[in-house]
Amino acid sequence: MNKKQKPDARMKSPLFSWKEFVVTYLVLSTLTAGQALIYDAYRPIEHVPWPYIFGISGYWIIVSLIFCLVTARQKYKSFDKPMRKLSEAAKQVSEGDFSVYLEPIHRADKKNYVDVMFEDFNKMVEELNSIETLKNDFISNVSHEIKTPLSVIHGYATALQQDDLLPELRKDYTATIISSTNKLATLVVNILKLNKLENQEIVPVAEPYDLCRQLCDCALYFENAWEEKKIAFMVDIEDRAIIRAEESMLEIVWHNLFSNALKFTSPGGTITLKQISDEHAITVMVSDTGCGMDEETMKHIFDKFYQGDPSHHAEGNGLGLALSLRVIELIGGVISVKSEPGEGTTFTVQLKVEK
Repeated sequence: MNKKQKPDARMKSPLFSWKEFVVTYLVLSTLTAGQALIYDAYRPIEHVPWPYIFGISGYWIIVSLIFCLVTARQKYKSFDKPMRKLSEAAKQVSEGDFSVYLEPIHRADKKNYVDVMFEDFNKMVEELNSIETLKNDFISNVSHEIKTPLSVIHGYATALQQDDLLPELRKDYTATIISSTNKLATLVVNILKLNKLENQEIVPVAEPYDLCRQLCDCALYFENAWEEKKIAFMVDIEDRAIIRAEESMLEIVWHNLFSNALKFTSPGGTITLKQISDEHAITVMVSDTGCGMDEETMKHIFDKFYQGDPSHHAEGNGLGLALSLRVIELIGGVISVKSEPGEGTTFTVQLKVEK
């Protein structure tokens, strides 16, 4: 903001003009004749010495000039100059420069509306910069997530064109292509779901249902997966817990939590599902004995496309927990995570009970 900016060609007239200054000065100078009229009411003007009249007139003309100069300076310093800075900063932002920062004019204990305007402008630019960063990250992550399965599909589809390919290899290559296309389809579906949730295009329809039954159904959906990895699945839930929410939306949460637990738990490990309730809330905890997470990973675990495995070799696209967080927020619940590297992870979901 220190570099000198060229005048904006769109501005046809300045905030401060000498024409206004001259008009104001002439008006004030003319008003000084009022003193002569008041004086004449008490003492005839012909009895007043001419040197005195010229002296008084000159004095008020000088006072008017000083008043106009002081007022013009105050207007420039308090309004014109700050507005120019704001205009230049807004132009830089409109051109894509989000590093703009307006220094406050006064100290914190002497702020006026211009300082507050600058402060709000800086916050706005900071938010715009954050949105721009998120957009760039989103494009980068989507590109990465799409490019990887497309590369796999292209490679194996090319291999399938070989005439002498063994039937077993042809079957394996076809299965890999199908798996990659399924991953792409899941990515697109999750992006659309998340977009609709964030834009509130999906309006939750709250209806009472048994949460314990839903948890059991979702857990059984992964039965083959945990048996294949020889994982012990421990369940400690109530017989029945009625909650008022949209069943299909909460199903997204449980599927993602169970899927993550299975993905990061080594063969022979344990996954625990626990559910308790009181008169105010129902609490669901999904724990595993997997690799766990460090503090930095936990800070970003609910970010879009963030994965604890930076190589992205693990199944998933980093949208599951972002979807889960948005669902829980929409129904007024809370989701949190506790984890230690090598000690496993526990996700806790608290849902309000409507009376």
